[in-house]
Amino acid sequence: QVQLVESGGGSVQAGGSLRLSCVASGYTSSSYCMGWFREAPGKEREGVASIDSDGITSYPDSVEGRFTVSVDNAKNTLYLQMNSLKPEDTAMYYCAASRGYQGSWCRNIPLGRNPFFHFYSGQGIQVNVSS
Repeated sequence: QVQLVESGGGSVQAGGSLRLSCVASGYTSSSYCMGWFREAPGKEREGVASIDSDGITSYPDSVEGRFTVSVDNAKNTLYLQMNSLKPEDTAMYYCAASRGYQGSWCRNIPLGRNPFFHFYSGQGIQVNVSS
């Protein structure tokens, strides 16, 4: 059974930084697409970052240059480093992992509607950014 558990959220002032972690257990795919999405009240789900097993990353314009996604395969852990945080980054953040992966479509996931649909996902963790 695949389980994803996020940690590292909290409250920070605008301009600050946070690093989210996501430990994946029971996930054995050597070829994968993983990433983060966020949900805020009254807003659509938004993709934040993706990374595939080749190390190719992708970000929407809203976080490009501020957020960095990475994976430590030895620790089965996905990270999201968030810098220069803005109040509009306030949301519940979820990590996600694909149910198998082939090709190069991972780079498109955070850019489209309903990102990471039909992926495994965690319970989410809250990030609050105050002005």
